[in-house]
Amino acid sequence: MKITPSEGTVLHERYQIKQIIGQGGFGSIYLAEDLRLEGRLCAIKQVRYDASFPEDVLQESREQFMREATVLARLDHPNLPKVSDFFSIDEDDFLVMDYVPGDDLRAAIAKAESANRFLTEEEVLNWAIQIGDALSYLHNQTPCILHRDIKPSNLKVTPSGLIKLVDFGLVKLLAPGEVTITIMQGQGTALYTPLEQYGGDPSHTDARSDIYAFGCTLYHLLTNKAPLNVRDRFLNPESLPTPRSINPAISPRVEQAILWAMQLHPDERPRDVTTFIKALTGESTGNLRRFGSSYAYSAFPVRLGESELRLGLIAGGLAFLSLLMTLLHNL
Repeated sequence: MKITPSEGTVLHERYQIKQIIGQGGFGSIYLAEDLRLEGRLCAIKQVRYDASFPEDVLQESREQFMREATVLARLDHPNLPKVSDFFSIDEDDFLVMDYVPGDDLRAAIAKAESANRFLTEEEVLNWAIQIGDALSYLHNQTPCILHRDIKPSNLKVTPSGLIKLVDFGLVKLLAPGEVTITIMQGQGTALYTPLEQYGGDPSHTDARSDIYAFGCTLYHLLTNKAPLNVRDRFLNPESLPTPRSINPAISPRVEQAILWAMQLHPDERPRDVTTFIKALTGESTGNLRRFGSSYAYSAFPVRLGESELRLGLIAGGLAFLSLLMTLLHNL
């Protein structure tokens, strides 16, 4: 029997539902109070299974949920909500996480757009570094953990300014040689989902799939424009407006890094989150090469912005004059 919690319902003899705060095809998220720890609020993810699944598939799905919930409960990172409990009631499974107060980044975009301005690059890069740290932590777990649904509405800013990557609803564990079916797996949100994540075959996805969604999220944050659906881009690769064509205040370096992350083919994206963050912040030892309106990793030099090129020419000229003066002095 499936249950639909309402306000006042107590789950697992411990969590009293206050209100529903999210809903999707695979279940709902509720705000609840922990009756054992007075004043503690938590978010409870209800996972519902498709009744049309064969019995063996349903059983495998529930076993996979328990395995994944066990792994998530061991995670400890400042930019991730802590998973504190999981349990089952009849045909549904539940995941209990810290409730994260504050607005999500979708609201930050809306506020900027309504004020006819853009979020600053400095502010967005500060968030990006925090997000990147959380993703690196997940991707370096054994087995690797993919979030699979990076987007502005799944990123919340706490009152202290800390970014939290929330909603593990689509998380996927990558165990070598293991083929699993789990209700926690999904396609993600269309505007931020890479091409390889469509079709339901998890063998085609890896950390670079999260990097694509991460790049799309930064594109949206800096331009106030959601990126084009990847399927439309596949049909017309030149259809994506470059970030600086929308917001000229974006630096060429940040634009190139974002477009690198948003490459259609995984092999043309940064190999890991650390590489991507280094490209965003200017600490990359690699380079980017431009292909039309897109960029890919290459041994060729980075395309410099006008101001960077001018500074380079001035520095070169001064070095040449210094050498010339030294030679004349020695004559």
